[in-house]
Amino acid sequence: MSNVPADLKFMKSHEWVRPEGGNRFTVGISDHAQGALGDLVYVELPAEGDELSQGAACAVVESVKAASDVYAPLSGKVVAVNAALADKPETINADPYGEGWMFVLEASDPSQLEALLTAADYAASIDD
Repeated sequence: MSNVPADLKFMKSHEWVRPEGGNRFTVGISDHAQGALGDLVYVELPAEGDELSQGAACAVVESVKAASDVYAPLSGKVVAVNAALADKPETINADPYGEGWMFVLEASDPSQLEALLTAADYAASIDD
């Protein structure tokens, strides 16, 4: 059973979003996604200053099994990236909702958050 924190919102494609106050949101991939991918060996993140569109591919995670796109859960500007993941992508496997965060964005339209899944709805979508 995957860990699905109740305070997060999710995309069907397994990205999570944590509100940080104002229009800032931290983004990562879910415990379910990292588990399905297996041991991560490479992460490509967006650059600070990049403008992202909701639903557009913006990052890549690569494991020994597969490479997978990461999609922007909200439109906005990237204001921080977790540069430590370049040297230690396995941090996402160990702590997907903590130290394994990927980037922070300043949302241009925070109301897009309403289109995302609640933790309960996401958990139901990944139950086998």
